[in-house]
Amino acid sequence: MPAKKGALPFGKRVMRLRREKNMTLKTLANETGLSELYLSQVEKGEVIPPVAVILQLSRALEIDSSILLREEKAKAGKDSESDYRKRTEDYSYQTLTPEAAHKRLKAFKVFIDPKSDHKGVSYQHLGEEFIYVLKGKINVMVGENKNTLSPGECIHFNSSIIHKLRNISEEKAELLVVLYTP
Repeated sequence: MPAKKGALPFGKRVMRLRREKNMTLKTLANETGLSELYLSQVEKGEVIPPVAVILQLSRALEIDSSILLREEKAKAGKDSESDYRKRTEDYSYQTLTPEAAHKRLKAFKVFIDPKSDHKGVSYQHLGEEFIYVLKGKINVMVGENKNTLSPGECIHFNSSIIHKLRNISEEKAELLVVLYTP
């Protein structure tokens, strides 16, 4: 991707890629399962998408997700941990596998603020997800099933089932999250 495109905000890059593929917002919505309204908010920069949504967008736009994630890291700079974290509402994440282009396994360190959960869309993406709790105590809803995890505990589940995370502790939760996408 030319450097000029990398200089654009995330949402504008998504819009440009979508338009380059002659794809309407409605088509992208049907390819990702996300609403047109939500995708429009992403493109306008009103919403910063979580990792699962970036994976869905990458798949629908037929690009490797590491391209979008790597550009976010390069844009932010490389000097400190916070420079390559992406913030969305009450949580942030750090890519642990930024050079995993064309790989099906992606790893992230996820941070969720105390007594908070992910806002906005429910998470659902093809593949599998593994979550290992480093700090804090979290609830992981997989469909209608609630799982409560403390430090040192983990869960492995089918990520095509709607899932949501919530930090139920008084401290910032830290998780190791590994996603496998087919």
